Amino acid sequence: MTTTPPPPSTPSPTANAHSFNAAATQYAANRPSYPPALFDTIEELAGRSLTGAKVVDVGAGTGISTSLLHARGADVLAVEPGEGMTAEFRRGLPHLPIVRGDGNALPVADAHADFVTYAQAWHWTDTGRSVPEALRVLRPGGALALWWNTNALDVDWIAEAADRTGRLLGVDYAAKKRRAQGSTDLADPSGRLDFVRGEVRWSRRVPIDTHVANIGSHSDFLVMPEERRTAFLEEERGHLLKVFPDGMVEETYDVLLLVARKP
Repeated sequence: MTTTPPPPSTPSPTANAHSFNAAATQYAANRPSYPPALFDTIEELAGRSLTGAKVVDVGAGTGISTSLLHARGADVLAVEPGEGMTAEFRRGLPHLPIVRGDGNALPVADAHADFVTYAQAWHWTDTGRSVPEALRVLRPGGALALWWNTNALDVDWIAEAADRTGRLLGVDYAAKKRRAQGSTDLADPSGRLDFVRGEVRWSRRVPIDTHVANIGSHSDFLVMPEERRTAFLEEERGHLLKVFPDGMVEETYDVLLLVARKP
């Protein structure tokens, strides 16, 4: 039986942003990665290679994007504001450099980077500050690259799951994705950056436990009362077992990518 949730409260953006620190291990173990085609597209839109490039990866979290940029041959410096996420990064990637800081005030010298990147992180910044900071840190001809894994809502089971989550949280995910796909204004309302857009579809096959833990690692769930979160995730597990009786979930994502070059 599906319960009817009470009207959602409006969480504090600060509470949401800090919620990841207590769940860093869960985040690292269950969040999806990014496909090689994403980095091909970044290079294509930026007009330069990541190999040998100096990259500042901001909001690096547990290092999912940082490790992939490093594997691509980039010289990467990770920047992360959260203590818990930084600790998990250092535990999993002790060979890669990371400094505490955020995109609103980057702890990086002027004209240091060929790329400034944000994976799942630009929306946590104040663009009135993070845009000029990115431009300050980039070298002439350098590129700011922003990307997000988003659910492929044309896949029936994913659309149905998004509807259930949307009812719980008071979010219309289909409308939200259409807005993100249709405008670059959300990335830079000032219009100082001339973004070009890319989109890459990919998928992964994971156990239901991983899929459910991934859902629970998102900030809206991390700040939710535990009883309410647990009840929803258990119901979601039941829905998923009807679609994937073998217990393996085929997740499909569209990576939304925005790239802007510094003149």
